Amino acid sequence: MTEIVDVAIIGAGPYGLSIAAHLAGQNVDFRIFGSPMHTWRTSMPESMVLKSEGNGSDIYDPAGELTLARFCADRGLPYKDIGFPIPLSTFITYGIAFQQRFVPRLEDRLVTQVRPTSYGFDIYLDDGEVAPARRLIVAAGIRSYEYSPPEFADLPPELATHSARHVRVDQFAEREVAVIGGGASAVNLAPVLMQAGARPILIARRPLIDYCGPPNERTLLDRIREPESGLGTGWRSWACCAMPSVFHAMPEAFRLMIVRKHLPAAPGWTLQPQVDGIVPTVVGATIARADAVGGRVRLELDLLGGKKRILTADHVIAGTGYRVDMRRLAFLGPEVLDRLDCVNRTPRLSRCFESSVPGLYFVGTAAANSFGPMMRFAYGAGFASRQISRHLARTLARGNVRTGAASSSWGKPTLAGT
Repeated sequence: MTEIVDVAIIGAGPYGLSIAAHLAGQNVDFRIFGSPMHTWRTSMPESMVLKSEGNGSDIYDPAGELTLARFCADRGLPYKDIGFPIPLSTFITYGIAFQQRFVPRLEDRLVTQVRPTSYGFDIYLDDGEVAPARRLIVAAGIRSYEYSPPEFADLPPELATHSARHVRVDQFAEREVAVIGGGASAVNLAPVLMQAGARPILIARRPLIDYCGPPNERTLLDRIREPESGLGTGWRSWACCAMPSVFHAMPEAFRLMIVRKHLPAAPGWTLQPQVDGIVPTVVGATIARADAVGGRVRLELDLLGGKKRILTADHVIAGTGYRVDMRRLAFLGPEVLDRLDCVNRTPRLSRCFESSVPGLYFVGTAAANSFGPMMRFAYGAGFASRQISRHLARTLARGNVRTGAASSSWGKPTLAGT
């Protein structure tokens, strides 16, 4: 049998890499599985820029040696803390450089199944190995949580796809493409399609495309009224960044409301001059029906004021974002899911990111309902990696490995709870 490792990590994006670097700094024995920066490399248009500012786009090592600013300076790449859109390609290259320096033992292998055991977990890998671990941290990216409107369920994949499927869009040259959504996923794709020679039309539910505001020169009074943080400006964003543990202690209904309403997936300000007045756009529209007709897609739209409109396209792309749902993680089976206490299908987590399944931790977007909107962004990896690594270093040093049923303090597990 393979030797039992203290901690295993699934996922090698900003969260998984940051946690691994911090565990190494605490001399915690761990293994990490995943392809470096996988979601960023395989689920986003290669020509896009980050919506987050440079100072909110670090990956975190314990000493802060390799920030994005330092990486860009060493490589002679353009960079500003605020006001310069960071190319996706720069962020990916930075992430891979971080991995090579701080997480050289990353295992680029796919996890197919996780099963609880008396000592923790058995992690099944795609090459047949079973890797045992006492603790498990799930740092999976958003790719598993793709959301498409139910009206598209019966459309074949040659006619309808999710935006996460399109790093490149050359295949749509000279074709009419309907892009559904008014958030970052959809609006990022629309100008990319146009540049590739496609004929896109953007269809959004809201009455207008609500872009993030561009950064401006700020006075001292501006900074007092709306302080800056890794999530932008404003007291609410500042509080989310400065006090995630306080957010965790708030009533659950309040936390869910803040996560739902604060910092929606709005497109970045750099996209507005590429879209407004250039990409044909229908706003205030919802999808009533979507049918395959003669090798094309026929869309029936409900418009504001009770009107309807019919559109046809060669292909439809759902830029409708992601919805976290633990059942979408293919490696989690009933043995875990039946014991996982959830709200809105996301895990309820302790102050140290531990779920109701002893020894099982979740970070990233799956942790947002527990720790706030910061967890939806790379910026949240700093807090998560510090919190988890300190906790694990302490508990493993004490030999405090909990096994068995979920602690009674969690109450009855409710996977689909609301």
